Amino acid sequence: VQLVESGGGSVQAGGSLRLSCVASGINSNIDVMGWYRQAPGQQRELVASATSGGTTEYAGSVKGRFTISRDNAWKTVYLQMNSLKPDETAVYYCNVRTVVVVNVEGATRNLDVWGQGTLVTVSS
Repeated sequence: VQLVESGGGSVQAGGSLRLSCVASGINSNIDVMGWYRQAPGQQRELVASATSGGTTEYAGSVKGRFTISRDNAWKTVYLQMNSLKPDETAVYYCNVRTVVVVNVEGATRNLDVWGQGTLVTVSS
């Protein structure tokens, strides 16, 4: 299983960026796809997540400015980030959590996979 992120970069405060993450190596539906971020010296935190059924969750600080969306057919998750702030400078990580069937007997395995991260820099 591999996650490939793109879309990070540098932007001025108030600007926008769109992150993308494509999952490969998973043949079944993906339960949860999300974005986390980790600023220097800080813990990794949830930014937004979306279930296969369309339920979304956002960190309070990004509600109304960020939008998460999924293309289930292409196993892709997007994060549209508007009105970015300097303190949102961080490495943004894609995360996938799902259950996969591993054999013909129906045994399952939990997957919790992280991307390599993409840097978002917001300058004032």
